[in-house]
Amino acid sequence: MALKVAVIGAGPAGYPAALAAARLGAEVTVFEKDLLGGVCLNSGCIPSKSLLDAAHRFDAVRDIARFCEDGAETQAQALLGQLSWPKIQARQLAVTRKLTGGIGVLFKQAKINVVPAAAAFKDAHTLTARTAEGTKEFSFDYIIIAAGSTAFVPPPFDKIRDKIYDNSNIFQIPRLPKRLAIIGGGVIGCEFASLMSSLNVEVSVVEMQPRLLPAMEESLSRLLAQKLQKKGVHLLTGKQAADVRLDGDRKIISLSDGTELEADDILVAIGRSCDLTDLHPENTGLAWNRKGLQGVNPQTMQVKDHIYAAGDVTGFSLLAHAATRQGEVAAHNICGQPQTYNNDLIPSAVYTSPELASVGLTRTQAQQRGLDVKVQKAFMLANGRALTQDAAEGFVEIISAKDSGKLLGVCLAAPNASEIISLFTVALEAGFTVQQLRNVVFPHPTVSEAVADALAR
Repeated sequence: MALKVAVIGAGPAGYPAALAAARLGAEVTVFEKDLLGGVCLNSGCIPSKSLLDAAHRFDAVRDIARFCEDGAETQAQALLGQLSWPKIQARQLAVTRKLTGGIGVLFKQAKINVVPAAAAFKDAHTLTARTAEGTKEFSFDYIIIAAGSTAFVPPPFDKIRDKIYDNSNIFQIPRLPKRLAIIGGGVIGCEFASLMSSLNVEVSVVEMQPRLLPAMEESLSRLLAQKLQKKGVHLLTGKQAADVRLDGDRKIISLSDGTELEADDILVAIGRSCDLTDLHPENTGLAWNRKGLQGVNPQTMQVKDHIYAAGDVTGFSLLAHAATRQGEVAAHNICGQPQTYNNDLIPSAVYTSPELASVGLTRTQAQQRGLDVKVQKAFMLANGRALTQDAAEGFVEIISAKDSGKLLGVCLAAPNASEIISLFTVALEAGFTVQQLRNVVFPHPTVSEAVADALAR
């Protein structure tokens, strides 16, 4: 008899978990109160990359005049003046709808039952949901909690919640503001600073830490800060928002250093928050806080007996691909095919210009663990492909154990860094040494040749 498995949430953790469990022979039911694909597909990863692509195209328009006859700069500026935000949004919406529809097709092919409602625990094996036919009860052998997270909007911005944007609803902004204040200099804040500045918006970023991207290697942060400042982005690091007030259509932010920042719109991109109030996990003896469920096994994703978790609710990572891997691990463990999750092997990427990416340990993290490391670095200034693209701002930095040569981590800033980083993810998973990686032949001319250059040092 097939195992009955429930998956709560159909985001990047939930829908891969459901598909994996179905492939392994389980009878799967998915509970999703909103859109298939979750935040990532509908108001996160995919929409932001569509907007970033549009922004890059406008950057290319600005640059094209230098390859044209005299007077072309005026024509380029005229074209930039024809920028249509509604058309940019329409393309983004078309992409998300196509992908959302694809998940629905996959579910249908896998014979997965979808309940379009929020689920709540009645007890350890029973979920309730308010459907169009009324409240129903569902019983399962195993349950995977993949309920995702919501945008975190702290004081003082919570008091004007309906007048500002967060990292989910910013995609519905009806028109491009003249001035945008971004609160938070993490991945989302930096990506929006990059894309909005390319679309002729005057951008200011407020970050309480001394630098942007505080979770990434400092050299990446420093490079991106220089690049954003060249684009005219105002960086206000080491400062906090003490208060905010409305003055007509203007938003005025009082900063911790006593200065004020004026903007037409505000994007709060400080992070995400777990809210499982309506799920009632306490009915199963589970505890949770703003960071997620407590007691999740970081390798198996098991929370308690027959209950597993995946995605933002685990508190391990807020990355979509991490959520996907966690969901697949949970499904395989439930279905008797043990797998493990390793958070150290989850790559991260920032889709700015240049792109930034890292996987494994940074130099700082390795040193904090007491490891004696060797650092090998090559700059894009010497990379032929990067130079042909006028994209020579960047580098590859490889961290390895000094005694054994075992690869520990990599960070890079380069064109298509988000694609190149997968090479190192595979190498780390396989336990490569730098010598083994040095034996890899890279095609010429490519940006990835910078890896070989770094290893030769």
